[in-house]
Amino acid sequence: MEDENQIEQFINEVVVLSLINHRNVVNLLGCCLESQVPLLVYEFITNGTLFEHINNQSKASNISWENRLQIAAESAGVLSYLHSAASIPIIHRDVKSTNILLDDNYIAKVSDFGASRFVPLGQNQLATVVQGTLGYLDPEYMFTSQLTEKSDVYSFGVVLVELITGKKALSFDRPEEERCLAMYFISCMNNDCLNQIIDEHMVIEGNTEELKEVANLAKRCLRVKGEERPYMKEVAMELEGLIRKKISKNGFNYAETENMLGNASIGYVVGGCGSNTTTASVDSMEEDMLLHGGR
Repeated sequence: MEDENQIEQFINEVVVLSLINHRNVVNLLGCCLESQVPLLVYEFITNGTLFEHINNQSKASNISWENRLQIAAESAGVLSYLHSAASIPIIHRDVKSTNILLDDNYIAKVSDFGASRFVPLGQNQLATVVQGTLGYLDPEYMFTSQLTEKSDVYSFGVVLVELITGKKALSFDRPEEERCLAMYFISCMNNDCLNQIIDEHMVIEGNTEELKEVANLAKRCLRVKGEERPYMKEVAMELEGLIRKKISKNGFNYAETENMLGNASIGYVVGGCGSNTTTASVDSMEEDMLLHGGR
């Protein structure tokens, strides 16, 4: 009740969410200042967190590879928007599976912007007190206190690994060399033994090639040096490309194609309520990347 840090995060969340209204971001409906402890009121997301679905054995079997791929693409789309399309670039700063909520159709809703930071125009990094969640924290940020959009990329890479493996980002119940999922994953990739940690539910579905592609993308996101990681726009495009390839390969009908791509596309509303809606398609993203040198 008297935690100054919580008050700061409360205000920060209101400010950030008042400037963005993305269909894959949890809607802030309002706030209540009349109670003893100020409250934020959000839309109700019915299906819990992504963390619950990939770490609960009974739920994990119900979330297919198609669901996981779509959730990854939608979440990447939100981060790409925050970094590249928002009027002022925003770094989420606490990307993790517990901050990705799911509705009844497994549509992703990114939440918790209390730790987020605006990046002043003309700057590409911020000096801050290190904040985040162990297991997801960018090691470069942890050692330098310099926050960049590539810090979100690292954290998202951990989420991708969670989706592939069904394992927690950090667990002291595992052997020492396996406690940090990101490090264990990189070790398995370097030793060509990815099959040892892939979620058994995904292997049964026979998606080996797609799993390898997402694993390679995750490996690039988890590079120690931030400058060597891809931008979120590139990550989002690669995931969208995988969905398109899957649709083409499986020969889905028109309605199914529109539904799957519609759910995973990177649509957003700029500037809060009452603004015009702009949908950034893969094609327009590719054009933008060419114009801005890959950024």
